[in-house]
This record gives sequence, C-alpha cells and structure tokens, in this order.
Amino acid sequence: MEKYRISDSKLVSLYKLGNEEAFEKLLHRHKSRIYTTIYLIVKDHYIAEDLLQETFVKAINTIKGGRYNEEGKFLPWITRIAHNLSIDYFRKEKRYPTMILEDGSKVFNTLEFAEESVEYDQIKRDTYSKVRDLIQELPESQKEVLIMRHYMEMSFQEIAEQTGVSINTALGRMRYALINLRKKMKQYNIAYDQNIYPG
Repeated sequence: MEKYRISDSKLVSLYKLGNEEAFEKLLHRHKSRIYTTIYLIVKDHYIAEDLLQETFVKAINTIKGGRYNEEGKFLPWITRIAHNLSIDYFRKEKRYPTMILEDGSKVFNTLEFAEESVEYDQIKRDTYSKVRDLIQELPESQKEVLIMRHYMEMSFQEIAEQTGVSINTALGRMRYALINLRKKMKQYNIAYDQNIYPG
C-alpha cells in the first residue's frame, strides 16, 4: 500500500500534463475491479481482456481529447465506460433476442426463418431497430434490467447483484419495462407474437 496515496483526480491531472506513469498507476490501481465488472457481464476471460483494453483506450482518448470532467470520480466514470462497452458487445453479438412480454407473448417469435427475402430481412432490421429505440426511451432502471436480461442473458440473481437491488426489485423493474415496451409497441403498431411478413 502506498504510504502517501495520490488521489485518482491528481493522477488524472498529472496524466493530462503528459505524465504517462500517472495513468499506469491508475490502471494498476483499478484494473482488477474494472475487469471483474466486465467479466460478470460477458463471462468470458478473452472477451473481458479485450474489452478491458478497449475501456482503457477509450479512457485515454477521452482524457487526452480534453473531454474528461468527472473530477474525483475516476473509478465510477471508467467503470461506466466498461459497463457500456460490455452492453454494446452484446448488442452487436446478439442483435435479435427473443423477448417475452409480461402477458407471455413473444416479440418476433416468427422472425427466425433460415432463408429470408431481402425485403423481409429489411423489415426485420427496421423493426428491431425501432424496438431498440423504444427500449432506449424506457426509464434508466427498467432499460438496464431489460438489456441485462434479454441482450446479455443474465439471471435475475446476477442482475440484482450487478445493480445492487433485491431480486424482487429487479423482477418488478423487468415487469414494468415489458409493460411499458408493449404499450409503446402498440402505439407504434409494431407486431409481436404474430407474423409481420408482408402480403
């Protein structure tokens, strides 16, 4: 343990002034906690290592670009970058999850054909894109649990641990997220539990 521990914000300031060693210290200090955050989400050591590197690259670019303004809150800030990159990874890897709404109906359960026409593929992409936009409109806590559950396939136990709430709260948030999503889908006339193939 450092006898006179330099604060994170001081190390960031030193790094901004060109002291490369300051960022090395930040990396060494927080690497294991950030790695754990990523690994709990992706559950794969190799992917977690890649995303850890990506997290630090993004942090470096933000600080060097003069866009860092989280004085004194370096760890929550960089953990948020890691969390977002992990979610983005799942969005790219699993773009079309099966989502079961609170009434038991599935979103797009008929959209998983092996061979599809170009037009159909376009409809599917547009529809999923719209649903992703609607998910973004949900309250933050509902959006988070829905993404963790459906895009990242985390259990409610894992979601509860990751978000620091009880399993009951996580379940409640999920229920309201699905109710709200269903209302929004109805409002935009987006099909669920039915075939939207044209004609």
